[in-house]
Amino acid sequence: MRVRRGFAVVLALPLVLTGCSSTGAVSDHTEATSGNSCSEPVRFGVEPYEATAQLLPAYDPLTKEFGSQVGCEVKLNIPTSYNAEIEAMRNDELEIGQFGPLGYILANKVADAEAVATFADADGKPSTYTASIVTPSTSNIKKLKDCRDQSFAYADPASTSGHLFPAYALKKAGIDPDKGVKGRYAGSHTASYEALRAGQVACGELNSEQIEAAKQAGQWKASAFRTLWQSEPIPVDPIAIRGDLPEKTKQKYVKTLLDLDLSKLPEKERSVLPSDHIVAQKDSAYDGIRDLVKTLNLDLTKING
Repeated sequence: MRVRRGFAVVLALPLVLTGCSSTGAVSDHTEATSGNSCSEPVRFGVEPYEATAQLLPAYDPLTKEFGSQVGCEVKLNIPTSYNAEIEAMRNDELEIGQFGPLGYILANKVADAEAVATFADADGKPSTYTASIVTPSTSNIKKLKDCRDQSFAYADPASTSGHLFPAYALKKAGIDPDKGVKGRYAGSHTASYEALRAGQVACGELNSEQIEAAKQAGQWKASAFRTLWQSEPIPVDPIAIRGDLPEKTKQKYVKTLLDLDLSKLPEKERSVLPSDHIVAQKDSAYDGIRDLVKTLNLDLTKING
């Protein structure tokens, strides 16, 4: 499996956008073929799991290739937050969106998003990753319960591995995930990692994809962290289509997604994606996430990110 999360040191700088929209960055690259069969552009959203500057070089060629094959102009939209992407689909501002698993559950509920595809592992099956809670190895924290009343880095309120699963783990350990720790939302998995690495928080989330990204960047030292908890495998992001689209249109988009050969994309940019392959996915693959939401008694409509 390729590393999904791009790795970079996060700086406290304003987000640089390449275009304007109500939800975030829109690529000023659009791909139209001479045989454009669409009366309107196809709007393709991607959750902002990392900074726009990291995601654009990877998803711009992906959406251009999709547009070339489907015969439509495609506009890439990388919103400013996880929740903004959900709102964009709910407001009919997106036809297709790559959501995090938790974001998808909400998008399915309020925006009629339908999971149709995801990224594959080396065996051609839907890929998975894991969430974890760690502490710097120099800390006095030895067990998960020791995180009580300590500073804690989450990624984003609507993040699956960066909020939902860590919150569940804390609750199982008898800690209120909201009031039992001094929680802060770093904004991304990389930002959580940097906060942990810099000793800015005592505990925090760290998913397997971020770890792999740090390894590839030569900036990972396993001895620097103590793992307090790790999840079971989690299905990676689904690619979803807005459910109210005409059936023929949906079928066309799905076929095009599944026919994409991402190995044609530049290696450097491709490394940001989960894999070279897109495979079919079902809504039911995310039922485990739904169960977790019920266990935590989360009101998805009140999640802001």
